[in-house]
Amino acid sequence: MSISRRNFLSFGAAAATLPFLSCGQAARRPTNVVFIMADDMGYEALACNGATEYKSPRLDRLAAQGVRFTNAHSTPLCTPTRVQVMTGKYNFRNYTEFGALKPGEYTFGHHFQKAGYKTCVVGKWQLQGSVPGTRQKGEGTKPDDAGFDEHCLWHVRTTKSRYWDPTVQVNNEQRDNLVGQYGSNVFLEYAEDFIGRNKDRPFFLYYPMVLTHDPFVPTPDSANFSEEDKHRNDTKWFGDMVGYTDTVVSKLLDCLERNGLSENTLVIFTGDNGTHVTVTTQTVNGPVKGGKGGTTHTGSHVPMIAYWKGNSAQGKVCEDLIDFTDIFPTICEAAGLEMPAGHPGDGRSFLAQIRGEKGNPREWIFCHYEPKWGGRPHRRWVMDHRWKLYDNGDFHDLKNDPDEKNPLSPIPEEAAAIARRFEEVLSKMVVT
Repeated sequence: MSISRRNFLSFGAAAATLPFLSCGQAARRPTNVVFIMADDMGYEALACNGATEYKSPRLDRLAAQGVRFTNAHSTPLCTPTRVQVMTGKYNFRNYTEFGALKPGEYTFGHHFQKAGYKTCVVGKWQLQGSVPGTRQKGEGTKPDDAGFDEHCLWHVRTTKSRYWDPTVQVNNEQRDNLVGQYGSNVFLEYAEDFIGRNKDRPFFLYYPMVLTHDPFVPTPDSANFSEEDKHRNDTKWFGDMVGYTDTVVSKLLDCLERNGLSENTLVIFTGDNGTHVTVTTQTVNGPVKGGKGGTTHTGSHVPMIAYWKGNSAQGKVCEDLIDFTDIFPTICEAAGLEMPAGHPGDGRSFLAQIRGEKGNPREWIFCHYEPKWGGRPHRRWVMDHRWKLYDNGDFHDLKNDPDEKNPLSPIPEEAAAIARRFEEVLSKMVVT
């Protein structure tokens, strides 16, 4: 038995009772935002980005209907990306511990909530801090302290199964009686219910998915799997998990359409970092080994598709550089909101590019990567479409050496001015 709307409401998800606008005012209704972020899905995992083994028909169609970004970069690891995207700040400003969002940080949830939006987060949290049996040590933030009116989440107080027989937290009540259910369906059902209950008022839905993170297990659409397979880690199921990510997104898009909200909702789909290192994806350009956790291209290069029916460009491929501090200002601009007072302004809105306009493209993107996980070293870098400079002086030509095996020394004359500019950027990326 699934979690029904009645069950949702019994766990505190109060129905919307104060619609902002009447039917006659619908044209002036604030824009809704649905931000979906897959877990451990690198750029190469979608067919529209070149994958030849996996199927993602609805996301491919979404790219054909909207804008597909080919140079979007997260950080190489999940928690740093989540902190960055939710606060719009580079990690040197506010990332303190793996598995934690520093208490008191102002998020996009707070900002939309303050503007009168109903806010909801479903999927994976991993930001509350110390969780027994994990490597999470620091003090973190609860979902309802991060600006969300409602939540249906895995990895809040426990890390038990996220997929089959999941344990989830629904508005501060833990549910561990979901035997036989599949976690992504539980989160999807809650999201659909939230959308339906708030169709007459503005809402912000943040969906950090549990898919496609390991353990790699079959999905409800997989063929010929056993009960043992549901709890056994095997990369052969990764393609099915990409396919089920597509299914979930498809159902969310159908829900928006069914409720008459497609023309009033900006949808952004992306990933939080590169694909797991045990997965190799066959693409039109050859095999791509997952780079999660690493600082090369495959660690941070992620898919990104934006769609806003009647407002976004159709079938456009945008090569502009995007980093994850850019999400906050972009969704704020779409909603007609100013950025928070005193915000450092690390990000740059790319709403104009979503509309098919030139906008204000970045000349470079920056990453402060201090994972505090797995013994990985702290590294910082600046990059553009071709060149990349690390804080230790290593300078790479990504066009001719995408795997960064041969730092250039000396720096070629054609790139000398760019290297100096990157050095200036690095020198300024400090807390003052």
